[in-house]
Amino acid sequence: MENGLVKRRIAEHIATSKALKGDAALQDALLSISRKTAECYRKGGKTIFMGNGGSAADAQHMAAEFLGKYMLDRRPIPALALTSNSSAVTAIGNDYGFEEVFRRQLEAHAGKDDVVVAISTSGNSKNVLSALLWARTHGIFCVALVGSKKCALDGKADVVLHAPGDSTPRIQEMHGLLLHIFCELVEAELFGK
Repeated sequence: MENGLVKRRIAEHIATSKALKGDAALQDALLSISRKTAECYRKGGKTIFMGNGGSAADAQHMAAEFLGKYMLDRRPIPALALTSNSSAVTAIGNDYGFEEVFRRQLEAHAGKDDVVVAISTSGNSKNVLSALLWARTHGIFCVALVGSKKCALDGKADVVLHAPGDSTPRIQEMHGLLLHIFCELVEAELFGK
């Protein structure tokens, strides 16, 4: 029985990855986002990641890849995950409400040459939406990674990447893949030969 479950989950992952591989528009958007992010870095900007739950883990993971290294041994690339400071998250949540935990941090840390990357499996996280709306009104380039369904973040970022899949785990797996590719592309733009 358990072996059947393992095979089904692997098959689901492969099928979702094939759907991603076949989405030329999403791939083009990812290339465009990477070029725009490299351009922002050349102007002195940084990438700011945010998300809740598993997406928070992805945000922290990607900030670490930018700050450390991904595929190239290079200087650190400035990046910040808004989920990393638990004191800020809990203080803002307590004093202003959980919907404000990302927006208030963006007000403090985000500049016009930055890139904001919002990760939300559902695409309906109110705190992510609040932060993106603030960033967009302040002329900051915004990217959202969401699931395959229509969501609240549609049209709220400069570019919205809809990962294929109907289940949260498969969507999160695709977000991880897209974010790794994003990091590699930015590295190549900035440090490639």
